[in-house]
Amino acid sequence: MKFSPRRVSRLVTSFREGREIPPDLFDRDAPDQTLALITDGLDKIFASLSGFEYRDEYAAGKRNPLITLVVSERKMVCDDVVQLTFKAADGEQLPTWDAGSHLDLHLPSGRRKHYSLCGDRQDRSSYQIAVRRMPAAGGSWEMHELSVGAQVTTRAPRNGFPFVADERALFIAGGIGITPIIAMVREARELGIDWFLVYSGRSRSSLPFLDEIEDWERDRVLIRTDEDHGTPDAAELLQHASAGGAVYCCGPGPMIDAVLGGFGQTPATELHFERFSAPPVVDGVEFEIELARSGRVLTVPADRSMLETVRAEVPDVAYSCRQGFCGTCRTRVLSGTPDHRDSRLSPQEQENEMLICVSRASGGRVVIDL
Repeated sequence: MKFSPRRVSRLVTSFREGREIPPDLFDRDAPDQTLALITDGLDKIFASLSGFEYRDEYAAGKRNPLITLVVSERKMVCDDVVQLTFKAADGEQLPTWDAGSHLDLHLPSGRRKHYSLCGDRQDRSSYQIAVRRMPAAGGSWEMHELSVGAQVTTRAPRNGFPFVADERALFIAGGIGITPIIAMVREARELGIDWFLVYSGRSRSSLPFLDEIEDWERDRVLIRTDEDHGTPDAAELLQHASAGGAVYCCGPGPMIDAVLGGFGQTPATELHFERFSAPPVVDGVEFEIELARSGRVLTVPADRSMLETVRAEVPDVAYSCRQGFCGTCRTRVLSGTPDHRDSRLSPQEQENEMLICVSRASGGRVVIDL
């Protein structure tokens, strides 16, 4: 990986804005001070590498406070996709964010869902997201029912899909997967880097932000629909990958799998992606889970997630990303040895907790506090 000054500065920004210090070992609602000191030390090193001055405002000793947001505008931007604009309830400016960032929204029902920010990064007076209403009732339906004046809570934006600007980038978006990608392309255009966008979906009427995108440079955008061209294969999606460049992809599971399978045949050197669906279970084995509160013992098949199995017994169990990074499905482990596959919990947290959306057990039985 090349560490140009621009790349280092973007990595620094992603580190500062995306980190969250977990509670201490006594599970008090206070950040672990040792980890806070370590991350502050790393920040000073990064500041030196990037030519910045270290500022105390980056200190990690405090948790990001809750922010109450109010829906200030809502509009349908295509079939089944609503764009929601939020402002701070107290009228203050909102925390900054980078392309690829998302909001973890706490909804009135108690659900916690994450949505990519797709508005103007320079406008600190508001946040914008776009949500497609899915066939099954759930968080997306609740988002569509929010009216102007409705309130939700969140914390500062987090970034699990950062855009590290370099000389060349191919962007691939499938349907609502355009939400994190559109902010990346806007930044690529501002920076003057060599970019190309492949935007795919069922039909033109299902593609949000099409009016804006069709006003961009025509020779840098390929808009294709299943209705007109059939489902794209890896070769179509990746044909514009450049030597030494990066690929950023967001969309449905089959698109991600196609890109993962075909990336090795391209001249590009970096692949970054974000799924909107749960990843397939890889190298899983069958194991048992015991729900301590009811005493029920459930068998998790080798090809299904622990969360899927638990939801059949406990339908209202909390979850959101299904990819092991948001922490919503965090569950206390009472006995047994988990096979941790998340990217959220610290080693100390993994001693007593697990994220049941992706983590498993290597056979045997795990007893969890559900």
